[in-house]
Amino acid sequence: MNIPTEKRNPWTINIDRVPTLLMMQMFNNEDKKVAAAVKKHLPAIAAAADAITEKFRVGGRIVYIGAGTSGRIGFMDAAECPPTFNVPAGRVVALMAGGVAAFSQAVEGAEDSKELAVADLQGIAFSKNDVLVGLAASGRTPYVVGGMEYASNIIGATTVSVTCNEDMTSPVNSWAAYPIGIYAGPEAITGSTRMKAGTVQKLVVNMLSTAVMVKMGLVHSNLMTNVQIKNEKLLVRAKGIIKQLTSATDEEIETALHEAENDVSMAINILK
Repeated sequence: MNIPTEKRNPWTINIDRVPTLLMMQMFNNEDKKVAAAVKKHLPAIAAAADAITEKFRVGGRIVYIGAGTSGRIGFMDAAECPPTFNVPAGRVVALMAGGVAAFSQAVEGAEDSKELAVADLQGIAFSKNDVLVGLAASGRTPYVVGGMEYASNIIGATTVSVTCNEDMTSPVNSWAAYPIGIYAGPEAITGSTRMKAGTVQKLVVNMLSTAVMVKMGLVHSNLMTNVQIKNEKLLVRAKGIIKQLTSATDEEIETALHEAENDVSMAINILK
């Protein structure tokens, strides 16, 4: 079976015999190829972002599904959206083969079960109002395939794939209404898809979720006007955002934040 992510990289054949600095240069040269590969697929990414926004605007959820590194990328994005954009945690959800326990330690065999994916989707009451984003570097992970098939064929939901396989007939891509297959070349260490493939997926997921939140009006200009103030660093950031948009004094900003109970967007409205 010809799997792109399992190809051997001719430029790193002797990586185990070179000085450390040259090894770093090899890694860096491979990483440089990622952004260029993603650039070629921006129209497909934009189309997927528009489709996700349409469902999100009427109350649907973004649901990531993946295994291994791909699953962890979904978990990271789901965890980061609420504090960054102040959306309820339940609006962006991540499912991973083996469950939360698999985030830190592999759960053997979980990614090989299509049925497990269906059970996990049923467990969160996945519906046609939601969007399923299938994350699979190879484009063939059974757990992700099972989820995509169920979401598309049984539920009739919008589906997006984020893979590192440009073959649109690969199982995960074939079940996606909006397939995104980006291949950045073979890994520096053969088959280690936590490297370039993982970076590809992280870049795409970042763009998808951020674009949705921008289009939902949760960002003003390029400022996080809905950031949650969870620590001192974020308080300083919030005050800086408010100052840029209102030119209020420090005292006025503190008063507005107190009145708004630390809701940055509301504090801005108070000052305006």
